[in-house]
Amino acid sequence: MLRDITIGQYFPGKSVIHRMDPRMKLILSLVYIVMLFCVGTEIGFLVPIVFLIVAIQISKIPMKMVLKGIKPILPLIIFTAVLNIFFVSGTPLVQWGFLTISLEGILVALKMVIRIIFLIMGTSLLTYTTSPIALTDAIEQLLKPLNKIKFPVHEMAMMMTIALRFIPTLIEETDKIMSAQKARGADMESGGLRQRIKAMIPILIPLFVSAFRRAEELALAMECRCYRGGEGRTRMRQLHYSRLDWYGAACMALCFAVVIVLNLFAPTLL
Repeated sequence: MLRDITIGQYFPGKSVIHRMDPRMKLILSLVYIVMLFCVGTEIGFLVPIVFLIVAIQISKIPMKMVLKGIKPILPLIIFTAVLNIFFVSGTPLVQWGFLTISLEGILVALKMVIRIIFLIMGTSLLTYTTSPIALTDAIEQLLKPLNKIKFPVHEMAMMMTIALRFIPTLIEETDKIMSAQKARGADMESGGLRQRIKAMIPILIPLFVSAFRRAEELALAMECRCYRGGEGRTRMRQLHYSRLDWYGAACMALCFAVVIVLNLFAPTLL
């Protein structure tokens, strides 16, 4: 299960998506999330679905790798779907005591599942095609107006990127610790809930020790390189919007317009 977590991983490439400005990719990702939740008709879901599938194909990221990131959140998706199926009122199809399955509940659950899955896939595509350094620069540039109110934009962007960058490292460290404990005869899968929680202690303690050690090493490395925050810092690579970025923005605007038109004129089952 730990190896299925792909958040924070970056896959180098030279595709069109990789070459786009990270600021534009971040903006388009936010707009895509808004578009997902603005869809009001069943046929309207085809627009964000087709858009994301085409973007994944252009990025040359294996679809298997993108879908792999959904596996860890499947319990949350199933739980959300069950809640909507049983607790959304409407035309009853099946009834067991106080539990009722309605057509409206099934449709709402299906829409919510589609939104969650493609939200995860869309945000994963951002991290797959954008390096942590480029993502840091993009976040800092987009939040730069907040400097006028003394908001620590650079420090906030650095913290977010370091956290995102170390997710795969901590997952790999956890996997190694679990393998080492299993090799010593530790049983973490049998027994009740209380026993399983106790079995996690030999994993959590060395994991926290390793995380604090890595944090200290990172802090010392930054101090040795005379890091003093964002004041007066310059960048070797300057961000510039290109024609490619505006083509991507135009495609997203067109898709959003189609969704709005479908919301106004296309029929819906609800």
